Amino acid sequence: MLPKEYNSMSVPINPAPKNTLKSILNYQWIVMNISFFLFLAFIAILYIANGHLTDKTIRRINTTQKELKELQFEYKTIKSELMRRSRAIEVQNAMAPYGLVVSKEMPIRLAIENKIKAPHKN
Repeated sequence: MLPKEYNSMSVPINPAPKNTLKSILNYQWIVMNISFFLFLAFIAILYIANGHLTDKTIRRINTTQKELKELQFEYKTIKSELMRRSRAIEVQNAMAPYGLVVSKEMPIRLAIENKIKAPHKN
């Protein structure tokens, strides 16, 4: 409970204040509201920390996006190179030094007798 000389806002009652601002910001009022000032300071620190964390996260996202674009370009380059190398004429040219050439004859189908017997059930 506050003494009689204070009102409900923790401001001392002065019957004839010469300076209103001076009467509000006196030492006793500041001491009585120190917990509120500490709370405001804590909130300010949290606000600043949140700003720094957000900046750091945005920088990380931008870095990841740049890496992703580079990897997409690399993927497209490798894919187009693979498509070019997998053409029939490119395969023929790559195998020519090893003596492998495309046959001019049709393949022969070999007939194999089916000698596998079904297992007997006992």
